Amino acid sequence: MPDNVTSLFRSTAAHSPSMAALTRESDGAGPVDFCIPCNPYFPTPAMFEEMAARLRDIITYYPSSADTITAELCSLLQLPPQCVAMGNGSTELITWIDHLLVRESLAVPVPTFGRWTDQPMETGKRVDMFPLQESSGFALDLAQYAEFIRARGTRVAVICNPNNPDGGFLHKHAVVQFMDAMADLDLVVIDESFLEFADAENEPSVVQEAMLRPNVIVLRSLGKNFGLHGIRFGYLVANPALAGRVRSMLPKWNLNSFAEYVVFMLKEHGAEYAQSLHQVRRDRMDMSGQLSSLPGLTVYPSQGNFLFVRLPVGAEGTVVRDRLLTEHRILVRECGNKIGSSSRFLRLVVRPQVDVRRLVTGLEQVLYGTSRRGAAVSEQATGTAYSSGTAAVDRLVSQTNGAGTHGLAQAAGAGMPLPAAASAPAVGPGGGMPVPAAAGLPQPEPQPVPQEAPRPQPAPQPVPQPVPVPQPVPVPQPVPVPQPQPQRFPQPAAYPEPAPQPAPQPVPAAPPLAPAAAFAAPAPAPAPVQVPPATGPTPPGVPARGGLTAAQVRGTDGLSMAPATGWPGAQSWPDAAGMGQAAG
Repeated sequence: MPDNVTSLFRSTAAHSPSMAALTRESDGAGPVDFCIPCNPYFPTPAMFEEMAARLRDIITYYPSSADTITAELCSLLQLPPQCVAMGNGSTELITWIDHLLVRESLAVPVPTFGRWTDQPMETGKRVDMFPLQESSGFALDLAQYAEFIRARGTRVAVICNPNNPDGGFLHKHAVVQFMDAMADLDLVVIDESFLEFADAENEPSVVQEAMLRPNVIVLRSLGKNFGLHGIRFGYLVANPALAGRVRSMLPKWNLNSFAEYVVFMLKEHGAEYAQSLHQVRRDRMDMSGQLSSLPGLTVYPSQGNFLFVRLPVGAEGTVVRDRLLTEHRILVRECGNKIGSSSRFLRLVVRPQVDVRRLVTGLEQVLYGTSRRGAAVSEQATGTAYSSGTAAVDRLVSQTNGAGTHGLAQAAGAGMPLPAAASAPAVGPGGGMPVPAAAGLPQPEPQPVPQEAPRPQPAPQPVPQPVPVPQPVPVPQPVPVPQPQPQRFPQPAAYPEPAPQPAPQPVPAAPPLAPAAAFAAPAPAPAPVQVPPATGPTPPGVPARGGLTAAQVRGTDGLSMAPATGWPGAQSWPDAAGMGQAAG
């Protein structure tokens, strides 16, 4: 393995180079894989031998049609075939869901699986990102998420359960309540790609409930569960109309012969599969305990087959990733290019204990200096070396989910690049999530107390100075920004009211949802503010309704360093394996 492996990560469109690429760069043996989240215990060695014996036939001949393979899978899962569509991996299904069923906007908590943010942005949809907070262990509060969706007027909602990369889990009853509360949306997607690895509930899937509802799709993975990412197969479950609409667009031979062979051999290996899941869950407990013993390393609760960890202050994830690969032949997923995360976070796949001991040893040497190259954590570290993930979501929240800068929608609609001045959002009084910029709003008369400096100016590095707080402003009252979007957001900006204008009527807002009654069906009035339809269809590649393209969100190639904006302070999570975690 070459000493400088950064180029391997920069030259791939994915988050990490493929195992084939890494093997070519080494002496023919790939590294220990803590990056790609698949089942290490399935298929069994005997199953691999059986497939190897049939390799010639498998790769020589056409597979059966997708209908034949789907019918066999449904007989195993006891699902009606008319409610199932199989795809060449879950990403193929996500692509068709976006093209067929997402009209203008999609909401998704972040950080999450990147295709749920990138795919709709690439086709010009608005993506409303609901930031998960590090201070709450990245747990998703469904009540707040539902309120966020109503405030934004989003038409499609996505939940990943467990979530990738943090492994956060939602109990079935809470997900069903959420589905019912969102019954008026165009679509609700529950991505259960990693649910087979969860053990917090006996029957956590909402597949049966999805088939009875007109606007719900459940997405499931086979490659992750069966340890066969290379085969590329997954499926969705929905009512017959939705499933049939997706199925009708899929190519007749979108499933390969390997997928067919594996599906047809599963009925003879159900016991081995169940045992493999049980072993992964045991390994997750052991692995979280070993990682939690490392000084300064935070391990978050997980119900997936991976653990989300925060490196000690001062450790840069790309440096740790590269040194683990070059010095210890260990591949990890550094999450700096994942929206809503930063380079201080790694996602580590659950593996057998012998591999975990090797990982722990490697982390000790890289982080704490027991190797010839010294420690990755410097003595006077500030923890500000974040890469683009957190900066990207902060920028998006302030400009798209919030009020944004005046003219951003027009600039995006005209295909113009994102203004440079807009990439540094103002930070709220609490120092947390940035508040929307106030560019273009009428300013109050000069007051003796220093007021906020004009934002659009590309000033040099901001110098510490007194920041005005709401108290000095007489009768501060929020004024809705003149955008067509509703202005409810977790941290709405408080703008000074223009003196010559009368106070506007407050925007009707639903009361905060209590946990017990979080998902009451929305009242028919007032409805979310609707944006007048644009004249004609949105041109290809242009974001809808002032959204941002994937390139604009990521700013560069996703690997460049950006200033830290960060999340609220982290707390300790002793129950790192996710056992006994409360719903939501």
